[in-house]
Amino acid sequence: MHHRTRDMTEGNILIHLVMFSIPLLIGNLFQQLYNTVDSIVVGNFVSSQALAAVGASGPVINAIVGGFAGLATGAGVVVSCFFGAKNMEKLSRAYHTTILMTLFMAVFFTVLGYIAVPFMVRLMSTPEDVVLEASTYLRIYFLGLPALLLYNMGSGLMRAVGDSSRPLIFLCITSGCNIVFDLLFVLVFHLGVSGVAYATILSEAISAICVLRVMTSNKEVCRLEIRKLTIDGEILRQIFRIGLPAALQTSVTSFSNVIVQGYINQYGSAVMAGWGAYGKLDQFALLPMQSFSLANTTFTGQNLGAGKWERLKKGRTMSLAISIISTAVICVFLSAFAERLAAMFTQDPAVISNCATLLRLISPFYVFCCINQIYAGTLRGVGDATAPMVIMLSSFVVFRQIYLGILQRIGVSFEYMAFGYPAGWLLCSTVLLIYFMVRQKQYHGRYQKG
Repeated sequence: MHHRTRDMTEGNILIHLVMFSIPLLIGNLFQQLYNTVDSIVVGNFVSSQALAAVGASGPVINAIVGGFAGLATGAGVVVSCFFGAKNMEKLSRAYHTTILMTLFMAVFFTVLGYIAVPFMVRLMSTPEDVVLEASTYLRIYFLGLPALLLYNMGSGLMRAVGDSSRPLIFLCITSGCNIVFDLLFVLVFHLGVSGVAYATILSEAISAICVLRVMTSNKEVCRLEIRKLTIDGEILRQIFRIGLPAALQTSVTSFSNVIVQGYINQYGSAVMAGWGAYGKLDQFALLPMQSFSLANTTFTGQNLGAGKWERLKKGRTMSLAISIISTAVICVFLSAFAERLAAMFTQDPAVISNCATLLRLISPFYVFCCINQIYAGTLRGVGDATAPMVIMLSSFVVFRQIYLGILQRIGVSFEYMAFGYPAGWLLCSTVLLIYFMVRQKQYHGRYQKG
């Protein structure tokens, strides 16, 4: 097996998980820098309203990108199973089916998102002093959506065969470009929110070109060839069977966060900006558990394809343990340096106070995210994608909206509204863990028969 890929069906489990996750973690870290740098630049060099506009755009963008990430999960599981089984013919068909599907969906979501911007801004009850800048940022961002989706799907296919190093290299390069473009467009050309949006989509285009260049010249596992771009119906059904529930769960949850953003926006631009700054830091805090969850999903898919059930179980346990330990360390750091972290985005005392309050209130509950991330990834890896979708939607959408609706009628401070997130995590982790414990014998029995 070539050194750029990683066969996780043999060798030390912990080393495989850690060595696969580290470049993935660093890569996700740099990917988060895209939107975070936008917020830092506009918060310090434009205005608090501009910071609020960029922050308010996050849930809308996540609703589209998050839904597509679910399909990428399905494609990754299919590819990793073919890779683990050493079926190179089906691996090639899965590659080409996935990329062609991505092209079609990228065009569709770009047009839909651009047209729907006014509706989404109104849905979030965006304050009048933020509406124009939020709309501008979203419209420009949607124009760059095809490049973002192509990069995410292409890098997901590379990770499915164990290559997490090259997507990392591309992200490091393009994140550096994004910082340079942000400062250039805002400080030199004075383009404000438009400038950081243009910087983001230009950087995303560079990352997409890099990934496609590698995939079209790859001689290690599978080469992407234009003449082979066709849809294999059976493989597409497998991708949707595993990925669609994850896509629906992520997309609907993210869309429900648009409604949550509407609740937060009603408290004014200072709370809105503080919530936006917290959201950027929150995304960084979740990166270790998400990276180990993705590593566990790839590990599960490869070992399922290779017929190694006991090894699969050990990988899940190790992934959970490492996720909890790393996340606990992050929570302590966030609480200790909350004000300093918030001050990276703005010098407005009210915004800093709101952001620090949210960090200290919510971060201790990240441990519950570790449970639902790892176990949901394992369930998808063994082919049960519907259960985590139903459980997560019930916890993150239905329960959370009921919770927020009740508190809005009572008339409480924004801190109590924000607590809807950890309450949903706790409920989801509890139900998901119970479900897995009840069903794991059935998974093993079905696996042995298959």
